[in-house]
Amino acid sequence: MRIIKNIFDSQRKHFEKNGRLRKLSPLFDAAETFFFIPGDVTQKGPHVRDSIDLKRFMSFVLAAIIPTLLWGIYNAGYHSFLASGVEATIIKSIIRGSYIVLPIVAVSYGVGFFWEIVFAVKRRHAISEGFLVTGILFPLTLPPTIPLWQVAAGISFGVVLGKEIFGGTGRNFLNPALTGRAFLFFAYPSKMSGDTVWTVVDKIDALTGATPLAISGLVGAGGKIESALTSAKYSFTTLFEGLYPGSIGETSALLCMIGAVFLVVTGIASYRIIAGGIIGVLATGFFLNFISGSNSLAWFSLNPFYHLVTGGFAFGITFMATDPVSAPGMDTSRWIYGFLIGVLTVLVRVFNPAYVEGTMLSILFMNALAPVIDHFVIGIRLGKRVPNV
Repeated sequence: MRIIKNIFDSQRKHFEKNGRLRKLSPLFDAAETFFFIPGDVTQKGPHVRDSIDLKRFMSFVLAAIIPTLLWGIYNAGYHSFLASGVEATIIKSIIRGSYIVLPIVAVSYGVGFFWEIVFAVKRRHAISEGFLVTGILFPLTLPPTIPLWQVAAGISFGVVLGKEIFGGTGRNFLNPALTGRAFLFFAYPSKMSGDTVWTVVDKIDALTGATPLAISGLVGAGGKIESALTSAKYSFTTLFEGLYPGSIGETSALLCMIGAVFLVVTGIASYRIIAGGIIGVLATGFFLNFISGSNSLAWFSLNPFYHLVTGGFAFGITFMATDPVSAPGMDTSRWIYGFLIGVLTVLVRVFNPAYVEGTMLSILFMNALAPVIDHFVIGIRLGKRVPNV
């Protein structure tokens, strides 16, 4: 490391205020902080002291996400072999899955960092470490068959129009990764939904393999979704573990739960948002159970716990909803915010048969309402204060 440090020290003068490469100073700073902690420190008080800077904050989030990425690699490779009629061993599945997933991740990071560098150079500020998380969250929300050029288009939309247009990291009110995914979903729906986008198969042109949510949406009034899922070999345990076709990183509720515990224990994520979301899902699900009749939609009688383990709810409430920039800042607001995400997720799944996965839209909608929730919560608190006499 001493050799690397000497290289940076010898070249720093070219990127400083009067250096010939000063316009590229954000790129130099990003490369240096990749190897070492930031060199600038506060020289005098008063100032705020905190044990976690942005770089360490993002490192913790990445540590929580890595298990879902590794599972997504294995899961994509396993189902690719399974659909092709080839024996799927663990090693072969990981190799095959890496060939499928890693190019998507590489394009997400490559194109995203290109835009980060462009805006950092233009605005003359350091490159934010925030994209380290966005760059991995975005591909994990995509199907493994997504064309790479659409990955580039989606991350460009998410970074530029979802974040940079508002001033960059810390100023965006929408989650950039979800913004990019929403753009792809509405711009190229045939590549983001349906029965043929969840498994990469080389030997045949198309494979019909409905996801658990798609199967649930096909059950008629008075039917039992649990029975339909069991018939399709999607038991509750399978859904919880995540060994079924779906978006790359969203299938395993178990790993998302482990990531949530890690983020809460380390103080990175708000447990209020996660708990509020779970309560919202269960409360809405049990209410629909209570009012369901013999001719009601099948969703009305579904065991509410199935909502927690199917689709992208576990992933979204853990890694997307807890984004500190787009989520509310007040503790009471976070309870309300998480609860409403859970409620909306269930309502979209139940009453919108054309789009049975409601987590993405629920989080984006609540991102837009987060400042409003904070506004009213603060107003109520101020109203309870005793006026000075």
